[in-house]
Amino acid sequence: MQTDPKTCCAILDNLVSAVFMLDQAMKISYSNPAAEQLLAQSSKRLQGYHFDQLLEHTSLDFRHIRNTLKSGNSFTDSEVTLVIDSQATTVEFTASPFYQDEQVYALIEMRQVAHQKRISQEIYQHTQQQAAKELVRGLAHEIKNPLGGLRGAAQLLEKQLPSKDLQEFTGIIIEQADRLRNLVDRLLGPQKPGQQEIHNVHSVLEKVRQLVNLSKSDNISLKIDYDPSIPDFEMQQDQMQQAFLNIVQNAVQALPSGGEITLKTRTAHQVTIHGQRYRLAAEISILDNGPGIPAELKDTLFYPMVTGRDGGTGLGLSIAQNLVNQHKGKIECNSWPGHTEFVIQLPLRK
Repeated sequence: MQTDPKTCCAILDNLVSAVFMLDQAMKISYSNPAAEQLLAQSSKRLQGYHFDQLLEHTSLDFRHIRNTLKSGNSFTDSEVTLVIDSQATTVEFTASPFYQDEQVYALIEMRQVAHQKRISQEIYQHTQQQAAKELVRGLAHEIKNPLGGLRGAAQLLEKQLPSKDLQEFTGIIIEQADRLRNLVDRLLGPQKPGQQEIHNVHSVLEKVRQLVNLSKSDNISLKIDYDPSIPDFEMQQDQMQQAFLNIVQNAVQALPSGGEITLKTRTAHQVTIHGQRYRLAAEISILDNGPGIPAELKDTLFYPMVTGRDGGTGLGLSIAQNLVNQHKGKIECNSWPGHTEFVIQLPLRK
């Protein structure tokens, strides 16, 4: 269907959604003011750019747009991640065919996901993670009882065996039972925060930095970017140190060929944590420039026993989240190739 281009542009210019028109080469032939705002560039500068060159990273598969240009089929994705100027944005994405002068264009519409929707997703994910943890804890408790009986029986049997060669086998049983017991204890983790006292978050991070510097390889640099204005606040120092250390160690393991890790602190105003609004929060970011987290792990990253590393237990992030939750905080993760950032928010004021 032919449409007057002037009428179309007048309509599109007044939409709050970002709208682009892409030609057959996937170059931008039109962008509305909302698109300029999203990409922080004027329409004149956007004109003629390849759409994919404007994004540092995206979860979008560009084959869907090419399919729209080739076959005229529309495509919709309710949750697409765009990285622009090192900032991740989530949008609802639609590509539709647009016919003009016997040419087919791809009409791209992107609408930023509403803040309330992000909060709902956060609460849902938190509920799912808590349910998974409760399931694992239940299984862990069920394992501990027979494991203790197994170890005790092996000890009694060891005393009755006359041969040291045979006692070697009972020793293996006891050793493996102890290993499983330690794993179960780590799965259960601390159930309650310890005694909280006023501490400085930077002193905790500096202890983490010292520990990591002792064990990391020389091809990994550990940098700091602290905001000294963050006030001291109540925390269980050892638990928060463990939470930060687990995340930093994950970053180190993600850089086998070397790279850079940054510990950054800032204050955040008017933040929502697990449905509760806070006027002020401490924001601790742990960034690395590694390969990024595989897409298939992102939704279950904080679940116990989920790991993308050979030989990993998948407990470090789960324990870190548990400790942060006990301090009424939350952890979020943004990751794409060359950039992974874990952001911990801890409330300071309601």
